[in-house]
Amino acid sequence: MATMADVARMAGVSTATVSHVINGTRTVREETRRVVQDAIESTGYSPNTLARSLATASSRSIAVVMSAITNPYFGQVLQGIETEAVRRGYTLLLAESRDDPDHELHVVRGMHERRVDGVILAPSALPRQTLDYVAAQRLPVVLADRVIDDRYDQVGPENTAPMAELVDHLAAAGHRRIGFVAGRRGLSTTEERVRGYREGLRRNGIEPDPELLVEGRSVTDTAVAATRRLLAHRPTALITANNGMTIGAMQALGEAGLSVPRDIALVGFDDFPWAEWFSPRLTVIAQPCNDIGTEATRLLLRRIADPDAAPETHRLRSRFVHRDSCGCNG
Repeated sequence: MATMADVARMAGVSTATVSHVINGTRTVREETRRVVQDAIESTGYSPNTLARSLATASSRSIAVVMSAITNPYFGQVLQGIETEAVRRGYTLLLAESRDDPDHELHVVRGMHERRVDGVILAPSALPRQTLDYVAAQRLPVVLADRVIDDRYDQVGPENTAPMAELVDHLAAAGHRRIGFVAGRRGLSTTEERVRGYREGLRRNGIEPDPELLVEGRSVTDTAVAATRRLLAHRPTALITANNGMTIGAMQALGEAGLSVPRDIALVGFDDFPWAEWFSPRLTVIAQPCNDIGTEATRLLLRRIADPDAAPETHRLRSRFVHRDSCGCNG
């Protein structure tokens, strides 16, 4: 059976360096870390996780607490978390927060009682009691997707500028009545995307019409009803603030007998695997979902290794994906 010393010899490093790579107890250069990981795979070395946990009082597990875990967006974020966590020798415990502050606190407390080493949290609209709890318990936490408090490590996508870019694109195609189906009120992502929508209107000289901004509450069913209300005010183009609401808007447009993009243009925030295969293919803002998960995990393991490190906020770049549903050529 391979030992840590075998890994160290193959990688040409000390056993201490191998230990730091496995346990995340000190920053190791990326090139060195890759060499050690390759040596671990080549030798078949398997750390004794239970023994290590007893020796270090570490469970080698992290909790992921987020809402709508069946949403393809969060599924891709979770994939990034899981890949990086497993690579670093950690297991995941997953909990649904329901975007409810009381339930969020309940599940975070439950995870802490199960001795997780840290938590990756997509915070609810009112997460103060949860954040107060993790601070009081000195439980390492990283806020993922929703960037709300620079006293904590956090990572999320750009929201405001990409949303304004969607408005620019529609305005360049001649649209002046651009409706927006926004997400759940109070979420930082919703506030930032609404800000981007208004900024895009303003810089294109379009007077905001409050009737063209409706709340879809981030889910498909509510977005159907919100889009129906919006259509009464005769928009020529629609923007939806996440993938679930894009589906809801398409349902409402179909019910109204409207064809995209012939009768109305449609663009959305969030790419997802089947957006390329819709008819029409969907023009969207694609978020760096997997990278958000990977970076959240790296930040959390850094926090676990160094509880007193200065908190970091990382914003990752989203990108415009032009397809057919906007009804233009460029």
